[in-house]
Amino acid sequence: METPNHSILIVEDDVEIRTLVAELLVVEGFVVTQSSNGRDMDDALNKAVPDLVILDLMLPGEDGLSICRRLRTNNNNVPILMLTAKGDEIDRVVGLEVGADDYLVKPFSPRELTARIRAILRRTNMRSSIARVRSRRFTFDNFVIDLDARQLSNKKGVPLILTSAEFDLLACLLTRPQRVLTRDQILDRTQGRSAEPFDRTVDVLISRLRKKFETASPGTNLINTVRNGGYLFTALVEQVP
Repeated sequence: METPNHSILIVEDDVEIRTLVAELLVVEGFVVTQSSNGRDMDDALNKAVPDLVILDLMLPGEDGLSICRRLRTNNNNVPILMLTAKGDEIDRVVGLEVGADDYLVKPFSPRELTARIRAILRRTNMRSSIARVRSRRFTFDNFVIDLDARQLSNKKGVPLILTSAEFDLLACLLTRPQRVLTRDQILDRTQGRSAEPFDRTVDVLISRLRKKFETASPGTNLINTVRNGGYLFTALVEQVP
């Protein structure tokens, strides 16, 4: 069972689904808060920031995509698991593009839901109680990254805000520089699951990283696409003492 007291905020307008999910997560050891729309979610976030938000795509008023985009625009990096009744690839891709960390298509099994939640939490700095002897800080190009603190900035100290999924992808690439990684390898190392047919998760995250690096340091070309191979992190990576 996951470490107890991790908090989950469920944003779902269907009372039956919301209640069933909440009961399941309580049994799994999570502290659960429920909201039925974006306004209620904002009230809950103002009181306490959860470890993860389960966000339904189809909500009355402000929909899940708009909420997710708004949170990311406001630099709120709380991990988001998007729920959608739509199985089309375009809906999953759009959800990832606006900042969701993962998606789950309804109907889903309790086992898959808890597995996705646990995978996200593992990727978002849910550390063990064992203290780390030293931080893992690296420099590359014009940037400095601290893998333990999960912080990325330029060498002038200006932070570059990444979602948890983007950070994990970057960490995967920069700890294996000048090495081609396939989409399957990246997905397995960052999300703990195998790629589904036509799964564009990695491609979407790569595109988002490239845009953020270009905005922060114009002309930067850190991630190359290798035809029929995968992706290559081209920068020289050096560990900071």
